[in-house]
Amino acid sequence: MFAALTGLGLSTAAGLNAYIPLLVVGVLANFTDAVKLPDGYDWLSNWGVICVIAVLLVAEMVLDKVPAVDTVNDMIQTVVRPASGGVVFSATNAAAELDHSTWMAERPWAGWLLGILVALAVHALKATARPVLNVGTAGAGAPVASTVEDAGSLGMSLIAVFLPILVIVALALMALPAWWALRKVRRVRARRRARPVG
Repeated sequence: MFAALTGLGLSTAAGLNAYIPLLVVGVLANFTDAVKLPDGYDWLSNWGVICVIAVLLVAEMVLDKVPAVDTVNDMIQTVVRPASGGVVFSATNAAAELDHSTWMAERPWAGWLLGILVALAVHALKATARPVLNVGTAGAGAPVASTVEDAGSLGMSLIAVFLPILVIVALALMALPAWWALRKVRRVRARRRARPVG
């Protein structure tokens, strides 16, 4: 159960920011016993890879705070964030040994698939809501939303690794603003459809 919660939390974090959970997993694998990377994932703890991820993270954090540019960035991240979700879900499957479960170990594709689907769902919500937020706030909401998303990604990554049982609580807390954002998007789209043409 804890392995699944860790994977779920990290892939959720990847849906908000692809590079934060990768960086957290790589750094923690080097300095703590909290993350034990399975065979084939040692590259995540390589300092060269960590430096590249850190550079990509800085670029992502800057681009995501600029209105209109953030929308283009979200289009590019449609591939990157789900892939990151698949990697972090699979890379922490070693925690399955703590659950005395062999199901995930025997089906390595399942971790990838679950991570990709969770990260893609979170990314889709973010990418759908952001343009509406930008229009509604004349662009002023982009840096605020981006900062909140980055903080959420970091917080969720740390919770997933150190207190996986709290992933359920964190997801419940994230569900409220997600529900609000979806309602706002639907309202805006309904208003656009209701406007007379011409």
